[in-house]
Amino acid sequence: MTKVSGGKNICGVSIGVISLESYFPKPPGHIKNPSGLPFTTCYEILRGISVPDLLYRPTPAMQNTILEAALSLEMQGVKAITGSCGFLALYQSVLVNAVQIPVFSSSLIQVPLAYQMTGQKVGVITADATVLNSHYLKAVGADHVPVAIAGLQDSEEFASVILHNERNDMDLELVVEELLTVVRQLLENNPDIGALVLECTDLPPYAHRLQAEFGLPIFDLTTLACMANDVVQRQPFKGFM
Repeated sequence: MTKVSGGKNICGVSIGVISLESYFPKPPGHIKNPSGLPFTTCYEILRGISVPDLLYRPTPAMQNTILEAALSLEMQGVKAITGSCGFLALYQSVLVNAVQIPVFSSSLIQVPLAYQMTGQKVGVITADATVLNSHYLKAVGADHVPVAIAGLQDSEEFASVILHNERNDMDLELVVEELLTVVRQLLENNPDIGALVLECTDLPPYAHRLQAEFGLPIFDLTTLACMANDVVQRQPFKGFM
């Protein structure tokens, strides 16, 4: 008989997600829609902390809440930890130092990778470009990369639902049109962009629409999470010789 070590509350979970509290729709491709993800997930909800709270009303107490969520996920047995908002990048260092498993708090971690892969300026699409400053980029080692940042803060549908928390229902096709408009303008102003990184975790469901329209490599939290899953859960290769 083979004895298996215990100590995990939940077995078979790869990625733990520190999750803001939100109730708007999350299509497949969103980190908070496990039905569309090729790995298993576990969620720790930051009760009472919404997207606008994190972006516009951060408090010192939030860090403790975020750290407690990470420690809880580690205790439950996840293999790596991420977050449901790219602005959690600011906590990358404290999270890494608090747990003993890999942490990838934000898709912004891929900004240097995108630059190294293309040798060109990286376009960053964020929820609010007025908030995403050099502090967030520095927190994930991306402050040396040439970037052009565009946000959805001036949109109607996306901003009213996600940034201002005015309602939970959302017109997804309208969000796509708003996103395409923002990216189109960014690329017109920056024709030297070689790749896009979607900071906002609400945008990966539309990445294929962006690539079909603009033909660029597109990085987001889902691409990063898939890579992290492969790193912490290596499987034997299939094939023949």
